[in-house]
Amino acid sequence: MDNKFLQLIKSQTVILDGATGTNLQPLGLSGCPEQWVINNPSALIDLQKKYVESGSNAVYTCTLGANRIKLDEYGLGNETVAINKRLVEISRHAVGDNIFLGGDVGPTGQFVEPFGQLDFEAAVNCYKEQITALAAAGVDFIIIETMLDLQESRAALIAAKECCDLPVLVSLTYESSGRTLTGTDAKTALITLQSLGADAVGCNCSTGPKEMLPLVESMREYAKVPLVIKPNAGLPVSTGGSTTFDMDADTFILWMRQLYTAGASILGGCCGTTPEYIKMLSATLGDLPKSPKKIESFSALTSSTQTTMVGGRVCVVGERINPTGKKAFQASLKEGSMDKVLEFAKKQENEGAHVLDVNMGMAGIDEVAMLKKAVLTLSSASKLPLSIDTANPSALESALRVYPGRALINSIPAGDDDLQHRLSIAKKYGAMFILLPLGKSIPATAVERMGLVDNAIEQANLLGIPNEDIVVDGLTMAVSSDAHAATETLRVVRACTKRSLHTILGLSNISFGLPEREWLNAAMLAMAVENGLDMAICNPASASLRAIRLSCDLLRGNDLDANKYVSAMAPRQDSVPEKSEGIHSAVVSGDTHRITTLVKDALEISDARTIIDTQIIPALDKVGDFFETGVYFLPQLMRSAQTVQLAFEILEPLLSACDTESRPGTIVLATVKGDVHDIGKNIVGMMMKSHGFIVHDLGKDVPAQEIIEKAKQLDADIIGLSALLTTTLDQMRIVTKMAEEADLRAKIMVGGAAVTKDFADSINAHCYAKDANEAVILAKQIM
Repeated sequence: MDNKFLQLIKSQTVILDGATGTNLQPLGLSGCPEQWVINNPSALIDLQKKYVESGSNAVYTCTLGANRIKLDEYGLGNETVAINKRLVEISRHAVGDNIFLGGDVGPTGQFVEPFGQLDFEAAVNCYKEQITALAAAGVDFIIIETMLDLQESRAALIAAKECCDLPVLVSLTYESSGRTLTGTDAKTALITLQSLGADAVGCNCSTGPKEMLPLVESMREYAKVPLVIKPNAGLPVSTGGSTTFDMDADTFILWMRQLYTAGASILGGCCGTTPEYIKMLSATLGDLPKSPKKIESFSALTSSTQTTMVGGRVCVVGERINPTGKKAFQASLKEGSMDKVLEFAKKQENEGAHVLDVNMGMAGIDEVAMLKKAVLTLSSASKLPLSIDTANPSALESALRVYPGRALINSIPAGDDDLQHRLSIAKKYGAMFILLPLGKSIPATAVERMGLVDNAIEQANLLGIPNEDIVVDGLTMAVSSDAHAATETLRVVRACTKRSLHTILGLSNISFGLPEREWLNAAMLAMAVENGLDMAICNPASASLRAIRLSCDLLRGNDLDANKYVSAMAPRQDSVPEKSEGIHSAVVSGDTHRITTLVKDALEISDARTIIDTQIIPALDKVGDFFETGVYFLPQLMRSAQTVQLAFEILEPLLSACDTESRPGTIVLATVKGDVHDIGKNIVGMMMKSHGFIVHDLGKDVPAQEIIEKAKQLDADIIGLSALLTTTLDQMRIVTKMAEEADLRAKIMVGGAAVTKDFADSINAHCYAKDANEAVILAKQIM
């Protein structure tokens, strides 16, 4: 039987509580919020009682930062379980037994691999410790919120599913661009997380309700689960040394009504909202039924930054990342190198592949470890979803576990003795999969193949796997050995199409052993598309296959205004070929595997300063342009910066003392006093170093006097200040004032989630940087 909270969110609108932190800060909240509440329980109890009186159906515990990694920052990591237990007790005392209590789980403050240094399993284990404690203490559901990164959200969700049976809601924070800090859009996050088992998905913090409207609208069409939202009361405004939010309760409710109409059904408030906001929200939307809009079935794969729909156009699965028959590739894998993996991935992406098949099956390597490594490498280097191609269940699960998206499994044999186990892996990680109609032998006829398909689909449905998550392989066999091979394969495709099942073919098998294979492959593709084929595993570089695919999409009405056909087929007069190799290309692509070798080779014919000026700096400028135009996102930006840092480890000692003095400048970076958030600052520091700046990072929670003294000691050119909390903004004002009084020549640059251009102007900061890339641009302008 469904959990009572799960029943509630499936049937009607649920009113959550409002902000906790911004309401406790005027009461003295400081340092570790969780410890402060334990020391001052009455403050939280009074606030949460007011939320209940205002109409909240559910209230969050004050445990957003109560994971071991965050608590370690205060020396409290070993008290993680006790702190979570005590905070649940305090909130339960406040709300009673008739109000649902959500165990609040937030970010660790670190990026999880492949976008950062935190090991994925370390993140999962960290969250398991906290969530186990919350569940044991008696919360009614788990809320994973204020997440900046889809991969960390996955780690927390997997942890929750593995250590408790409570409903789990997941809410991410989006930038003004409509994407998370690591580049994920709302639709992609929704599809990934609901496939992985989230019971509700949504967004909170960062923006007001107006900015959340397009996010909810983009999710609603694909939402199989309720949508949860908790906007801020507009944007933060700093006046007279204090910070407030610019949206009053009446305006807030007007936008919340629109969000409800757009499809959100679990609603509350984040920073700046008070019990007054929740009272009005409850009076307006409380107890209303959920939106009755029906969701059409769909099939989709995701990477961390984009969604690829299956159905309609012919979806190309690039087959080249497979060591079979490729001696050079096999040799590189035995050395542990990902060079060829990246090379094949980028080439196929440029040639028009929609999905990348990844196969590491060969003798002489650890397939489990190598497949996981390849998946992590590709996840940060390519925007395309992945097809995990392995016959090893352990390798399959290891790869799916760390993949920051929704993958395709290639493949699950319908007649395999291990069918149930493989299906359970697909179900656990929310993957789509290719169903191969293969038993102990290869069925010769379409009728035999469909018999295996029917049996496997019945078992999949019993596990809760819907038909739209299944892609049937028609089983392409060589016509050179069986004249009827193509006919039987096409019959399978046609039978599946009539039953609304997706289909896929490995095209190249049809022409095995024959000359001019490309033409047979192309003809097979055209015939299969006519029978309803959805996907093809092939080499996207094949000109004939590409032409046939684009032509079929156009002729079937899946290419409106012939845009894709014209774009691909019309001659491009203005195209400039990209450098295919060298340091410039390595920096642009973030190739951390080859950069060291490339730099050493370049030094044999050039000097360090020339390499930096003619290759590295132009490449970084291009990366910056890509970031500004939305071609690249934070992971690509960071990867390029890491690549440059590896290059600088070799080049810096070779620069002359005179040359070193002419570098762009010296920067002192710090997160201001009272604020322990440093992800943004760390990214800025990495980017500044990659552009040659001398960076002195003082860390987080740094007093103003320490910042000024360091800038004076170094005669710094720039002081970079970061803050995430609205309550710490005034520390920036203090630093700016002290810098003026000390007559420092350093320019003040400010940034962070709570900072705006208007605020920067109000404290007389010299400039405001909205992100790391802009910080570099401004720093160069200052110098």
